[in-house]
Amino acid sequence: MSEALVAACELEREYRVGPETVRVLRGVSLSVNAGESVAVIGASGVGKSTLLHLLGGLDRPTVGQVLFAGEDMYARSESALARLRRTEIAFIFQFYNLLGEMTAIENAMMPALLQRLPAAQARDRGAAALHEVGLGDRLGHRPGELSGGEQQRVAIARALVAQPRLVLADEPTGNLDPKTSEVIWDLFLRLQAERGLAFVIATHNHDLARKADRGYRLLEGRAVAWS
Repeated sequence: MSEALVAACELEREYRVGPETVRVLRGVSLSVNAGESVAVIGASGVGKSTLLHLLGGLDRPTVGQVLFAGEDMYARSESALARLRRTEIAFIFQFYNLLGEMTAIENAMMPALLQRLPAAQARDRGAAALHEVGLGDRLGHRPGELSGGEQQRVAIARALVAQPRLVLADEPTGNLDPKTSEVIWDLFLRLQAERGLAFVIATHNHDLARKADRGYRLLEGRAVAWS
């Protein structure tokens, strides 16, 4: 296996809730190699989303480091961190986070526009990604005209358009039926194999998690490896 693409080192995250301090993460350490799929399992509320936000540069740890390709992510300037998020990391969410007034291809091409690619090139990249996830005949459909599984595939295509090295998926099948959930996980694994993408997938579904190369269980604010 290749070198670690992203590594969490003794991450802690605290939040103030009124007069109280809530410790969500209490020293999480884990690593994800380039081209590897890693599942993070645990019940709702144990900190899976918080961990993914820290790995993806959306939030800062109270204590600890996140290394991306060996460099401390949070030692970067805000502009450099934003550039890292745009070019190297993509997120996929449980509820898709698509823009309802936009078509599938308009949603998919957004990351390329944020990277300031010409509109025609962004559209071509979006169309190619939608074809790759099996939605080549749905380019002009809006989210309300698509099933839940199709909306999630649009979200996956949007992630691919950014051409990231790391994809962070937060309960990506939590809103889908069991059969569609299998389809989405199998799509992740195909993209991992074909594109060499690294995936970190947070889920409460143990059966699906077993499809990943490795996994961690979040328990009492710490990550415990399982195989």
